[in-house]
Amino acid sequence: MKVTSEHNERIAKMTLASVFPHYITKIEKKGRTIEELFKVIEWLTGYDKIKVQKFIDQKVTFELFFQKAKLNPNANLIKGVICGYRIEEIENPLTKQVRFLDKLVDELAKGKKMEKILR
Repeated sequence: MKVTSEHNERIAKMTLASVFPHYITKIEKKGRTIEELFKVIEWLTGYDKIKVQKFIDQKVTFELFFQKAKLNPNANLIKGVICGYRIEEIENPLTKQVRFLDKLVDELAKGKKMEKILR
């Protein structure tokens, strides 16, 4: 699928608070923990659990969330398809970063070992 500018704008305006409950539901259904989810987010963004919770409480948009993040240098090793989009082909940096997070959550839910997820 091709990413449109409307799609990029919608992603930028979404809040972490709006998707976080879905992340939790997805991983817990597969026997993973919220602590593991926070570990994955910290690996990608550099934010610890307390900071992530503040962003959720403040209903920060993904645009602001990733603007302040210190993206892991190995994030570009995240490859594959998520939500119908091939990560390697996404040109918009913010949309790509959000899809990185989605892919990591997906890998966690699929039971992948943490050592593999945290490249």
